[in-house]
Amino acid sequence: MLDALKYLLGSFGASGYGSKSTAEEVTENCPDLGSITAVITGATSGIGAETARVLAKRGARLVLPARSLKAAEEAKARIVAELPNSEIVVMALDLSSLDSVRCFVSEFESLDLPLNLLINNAGKFTHEHAISEDGIEMTFATNYLGHFLLTKLLLNKMIETAKKTGVQGRIVNVSSTIHSWFSGDVIRYLGLITRNKSQYDATRAYAVSKLANVLHTKELAQRLKQMDANVTVNCVHPGIVRTRLTRETEGIVTDLIFFLTSKFLKTIPQAAATTCYVATHPRLVNVSGKYFADCNEAWTSKLGSNSQEASRLWSASEIMTARDSRAIFDPLDASD
Repeated sequence: MLDALKYLLGSFGASGYGSKSTAEEVTENCPDLGSITAVITGATSGIGAETARVLAKRGARLVLPARSLKAAEEAKARIVAELPNSEIVVMALDLSSLDSVRCFVSEFESLDLPLNLLINNAGKFTHEHAISEDGIEMTFATNYLGHFLLTKLLLNKMIETAKKTGVQGRIVNVSSTIHSWFSGDVIRYLGLITRNKSQYDATRAYAVSKLANVLHTKELAQRLKQMDANVTVNCVHPGIVRTRLTRETEGIVTDLIFFLTSKFLKTIPQAAATTCYVATHPRLVNVSGKYFADCNEAWTSKLGSNSQEASRLWSASEIMTARDSRAIFDPLDASD
């Protein structure tokens, strides 16, 4: 009850920010980002678009990968109209396709740009059961597996940039408190809904993908520490906001839920605040493997903090993203 009251009042936490803080407010005192290159997925609308706008306002060069180049160009145009000196590169990327991820990384590397900041923001809520071209359930493929491969393939560039510049690289995985709605065996459940349409539940599938983001953050932080890499990774819950993602669930029940919880909804500038805080604030130098909500460190679910499950998911993800993953990976056989 006390936490809910603090949320409604926008009370500041240890960071000096809270649920009512905006992306512009939390970046007001951050260092100039003129030397920073950021890749932001899902930046054509909603939270991602606001994140991109605010980082551009602080001077960052942006790379905006998107499935729809038209939507990405429109997002770029909106930022440039407000901030004419912005440097923004638009590129093609379909996160549900592992080949598309590989193509994007290859094209990005050909630009010979540094990479200081990777924000894995894109998200999809798939109402109807669908399978990606790689044979993986579509929500999981888009929200988690594509980002897993993207991060893996860009990691050397980030480590190299950090070494050359002395500026610590940061990876931000956008998850959701909904990750706590799933308890069970992630890999076995993925196999179940990939194979069996009748077992598919859109909300549970979304929760699994967001839990995977949390587990990815935990395992990657450990690996970066072992590598002595000057790169951190953290995970954020942006808060509940009526973006395109939630508008896709239109209906009487959904509208009623949003009406009843309207006092808890954030504006888009507020929802982008935690991502921008974790991506830029000097307070978070050397902070890695953590989960943030309302611009303050928070707790994940019990399963989300399980190191063994994080390691297990990583191993399965390595197999799923191998070029012959369809032929060699069966989630049900890999669940033990």
